[in-house]
Amino acid sequence: MERRSFTQLSLMASMGLLVPMHACKDNKNNTSEILAEELPFKTLSAELLTEWCDAMLATQIDNPDNPALHGALFCDACDRIHGRCMDAVYPFLYMADTTEEQKYLDAALKVMKWSENVSKEDGSWTVVPNPKSWPGITVFGAIALAEALHHHGHVLPPEIKQQWTERLKKAADFVHKNFNIDYSHTNYPISAVYGLHLWGTMFDNQEYLAHAEQLASEFQGRLTQPNHIIFGENKPATEPSEKGLLPVDLGYNVEETLNGIALYALAIKDEELLALVQKSMEGHLEFMLPDGAWDNSWGTRQNKWSYWGSRTTDGCQPAFAMMADRNPTFGTAAYRSTELLQQCTVDGLLSGGLHYKSHGVTPCLHHTFAHAKSLAFVLDNAKILPEVNTKTLLPRSKNYGIKHFSDLDVWLVSTGPWRATVSSNDVVFKKPLSQAATGGSLAVLWHEKVGPLFTASMAEYLLVEPYNQQPQPDDEDIALTPRMEVKKGGSWFTNLYDRKADVLTSQASGKSVISVKTQLTDKDQKQLANAQFYLTYSFDDEVTKITAMTKNWDQSSGAASLVLPLISPNYEKVVQVSKQEIEVYKKEGKVVVSVNTPITIRKTKKSRVFNMVPGMQAIPLQIDFEEGINSIDCSIKVV
Repeated sequence: MERRSFTQLSLMASMGLLVPMHACKDNKNNTSEILAEELPFKTLSAELLTEWCDAMLATQIDNPDNPALHGALFCDACDRIHGRCMDAVYPFLYMADTTEEQKYLDAALKVMKWSENVSKEDGSWTVVPNPKSWPGITVFGAIALAEALHHHGHVLPPEIKQQWTERLKKAADFVHKNFNIDYSHTNYPISAVYGLHLWGTMFDNQEYLAHAEQLASEFQGRLTQPNHIIFGENKPATEPSEKGLLPVDLGYNVEETLNGIALYALAIKDEELLALVQKSMEGHLEFMLPDGAWDNSWGTRQNKWSYWGSRTTDGCQPAFAMMADRNPTFGTAAYRSTELLQQCTVDGLLSGGLHYKSHGVTPCLHHTFAHAKSLAFVLDNAKILPEVNTKTLLPRSKNYGIKHFSDLDVWLVSTGPWRATVSSNDVVFKKPLSQAATGGSLAVLWHEKVGPLFTASMAEYLLVEPYNQQPQPDDEDIALTPRMEVKKGGSWFTNLYDRKADVLTSQASGKSVISVKTQLTDKDQKQLANAQFYLTYSFDDEVTKITAMTKNWDQSSGAASLVLPLISPNYEKVVQVSKQEIEVYKKEGKVVVSVNTPITIRKTKKSRVFNMVPGMQAIPLQIDFEEGINSIDCSIKVV
């Protein structure tokens, strides 16, 4: 990279090609957004990319006698080869060029040779070595290969470069012939906007360029109002829910779709489109937590929420870093996200949440090879990258009380040291019962001193995408979302399935209150008779209070419980001070949970329950409505 001259980079910019391709160890949370001594963004990215690439090298199969395996990257977590591992050609070739180390060039050559196992005559690649499997991922592989050839093709033997170029032409043609705005979820056609422009420029293909322009013209029609959030992560992509909400997934939007449209707009220097993209990025940025996590607790594809983003997407760095000159907060987002990715790297591989290491869960390899592409991109464009630092506060680092996103039916709270999310979003992903946070649930509670205290999981963990999700460890599935529940007659009734909950808010100086009326419901949308409950969440400088009330619940009908899975890795000390108070000792402070009635810690197979969404360990606290008790009053403090 240092050997590439500014003149060459300027030439790339003029060609419109400077746009992408496109633990957690213990999470570090800091009340200040600005660190006194902060690694430069490029240094942070370069160090992390090197660590990832070296770890990926160790997963590459060396078995020349078996071409079905040789050169692939093997995922120990999933016990399989992910077809998209060929995307690693871009970061490997970047490393080969910038370090001049043969091992990276060899890795790139081998993984591309292996890709013949997922290659089809029509020019596509498939998601697994099965010709009948999904070919839409070709758009991402073709962008990765194009970036690798464009920036680093000069390190390849001429005959290999020619072979790869011809293969890229076939993939580009597949996308051109098959993609329209309704091709699968929105992330595919909008990613193709950038891809078609990139390939069209490389091959001087006017049809590709015109196709990119046509798809880009439809971007505005995929934005919600009034917050300009991208929708379309469902099938059908434009079908509203019963409430009239459109299918939105934050993880896919920020780590994939926004890259496609932002980098295309930058390449063609379209100021009108850039202004629209900026507005959309600002809408999405409202959901980044101060530690760099993307709060996708409520998204349609929450089944892949990994705290830092989504399991198989590419990362937010290209769009947010490249657009940082338009809004410096974008630079803060790019930096904080990268910092969190680094914290979530375990033995060189990116894990899918904060507590993989402490629970002994092996990270899926897909996280690493996908996100490595984004770091390679920002480093390839380092000399024209806007300034990226954390001098500008993220929106959720500011105290603003309550914001309601009516196009999502999600409320964000920023009061004192607390950040919270309450969701009544009623969109369900294409697979029945794939339920993200709803029912007026407290989907996230985060404290500036100790980080996450509650994070929503799926109501029931389902392998919606078996090739792209890991099973729950321990053969145990306990939802992490705080909730009311009743178990009766073999059914589970909870507000986590109530898509019609009513939510009201109120604010006063230094205090925010959200009130919820919910009817306990099972996964088939059957309501439990006389099971209407009222939940209140209040936040001030000192305490978060959770109150659960009932007017008509008959205790003889079953035990009604408030369940609060408190986020805590298994090395933290837990002390039950009394029947009604529990203390959890974190490095940054002590969390005190006090209730007006006894607290029980549910028995689990290990000292903590673990949920793949979003990769957290928790202590499942249960508070029952006892005879004569119509209100459970819980307070949470950090001291």
